[in-house]
Parts: sequence; C-alpha cells; structure tokens
Amino acid sequence: MGFTYIIEHMEEDDPTPSALPRWIELEYKQMRTLAGPDASVAFTNLSHAACASLSTAFASSSSVSSSTQQLAQTECHEQGVLALMQARGIVREQVCLLDPKSPEPLAPSDGDGNSNNADSDNAEPDAGKSKFKWFLFGGILGDDPPRDRTAELRALGFPTRHLGTVQMTTDTAVGVTKRVVVDRLLLEDIPYVDYPTIRFNARESVEMPFRYMIVPGTKDEPLLPPGMKEHLRADLDKTFDF
Repeated sequence: MGFTYIIEHMEEDDPTPSALPRWIELEYKQMRTLAGPDASVAFTNLSHAACASLSTAFASSSSVSSSTQQLAQTECHEQGVLALMQARGIVREQVCLLDPKSPEPLAPSDGDGNSNNADSDNAEPDAGKSKFKWFLFGGILGDDPPRDRTAELRALGFPTRHLGTVQMTTDTAVGVTKRVVVDRLLLEDIPYVDYPTIRFNARESVEMPFRYMIVPGTKDEPLLPPGMKEHLRADLDKTFDF
C-alpha cells in the first residue's frame, strides 16, 4: 500500500441535501484519481451529514466507473486527524503537513518513508530519510483570497513542507504531492498553468485564481475535475439570472 492523503475538512455544511457544495464534492472525487490506485485518501472532521453524503457519492461514482481499479481507496470520518492517528498508531513525525508557510519545499526524498519507493526491501532504515507515511492537507487550500486554514494544524507541531508560492486547489495539491513523493519529480519540473481562463463560448469565460497541473498532451489546458467546467458554467449562468 502506498501513502495516505488526509483531508482535514474545515468547511461548514452547505444548506443542501448533500451538505457539501458541488465544487467540493467534485474536487474530493478527483483526488481518488490523482492519488493513484496504490494510495488511500481519508476525509476527516466531516459532519455526520457530509460523511454520509460523501460516502454515498463515492460508492455511486465507483460503481459506474469503467476505471475503478485506477482509483485510490477512500475513507470518510467524522473524527479528526488526531483521533485517526491514535487509532492507526501513527505518530506526528510520520505525518507531513502541507503548509504554504513552511520554509521547506516538498521533495522526492520526502517519499522515502514508503517502502514501495525504497531501493531495497531489505535495506536498513536510514536516519536521514523521511519517515512520512501520511500527507495532511488542512482545510480548503483553494480559498481566494487565501485564508490561513492550516494555522490550527500547524500549532499541533507536525513537520511541514510547501508546494510553491502560488495557491492551488485542494485536488491539485494532492496530485502535485503524489507526483513528487511517488513519481519522484521536483516541484519545478511539474507542468503547471497559473490563473487559466476557462472559456465556454466566444463571449463567456471565467478566470480561475489558482495554479493547476496541465492535462497531459496539451499545451496549457488545466487539469480540472470531471464535471467542474459544467458546474462553473451553471454558476456563471446563475450570476446573470435576474
């Protein structure tokens, strides 16, 4: 098994039956693909309603997906990350908090805690190597303007790394982390597009105030979650629906 990516949910419930805004649900679903089939993605600190709704959404989308084997395992928890750590026997030193204010960038060597990345299954532990098994994302990284949602987790003393200076959406942050610690790419070697304009037709478009990875094989098409462009279009139509 690969790494576990923890999303400590810090959004208030949406006043809808799903308890989650549509854009959050789309990003959370996308994380299963970006993390890869060897990984696990755990969503913590969910309300009872959001936990039930998200679990149902994951089960429904997996049952109709033709590439379910490519998805990471998912877990939904009402408990927070500290309670889950205690239950799984994980200590703080094994958890890397992705923190925009960290002085140190995420590096391929931060993936050395995964035995799948080791040079040899019988290699002796190296005290100089990272022991990270979990990567923790605090709140919604895609706030615009950014809010320091990570401050609560930072205060708990986790080791930290940053993903660069440009704000990312949460699913992008998970995908970038996987590319670095599993695929062994440097942050600066990952193709990005910053603040892309999503065009719906000749007259309608919206600029996204975030950094995205680029869809493979394209020049600068942002890697959006499936359904996000349609959601953005519907949102734009509501803006002008007087």
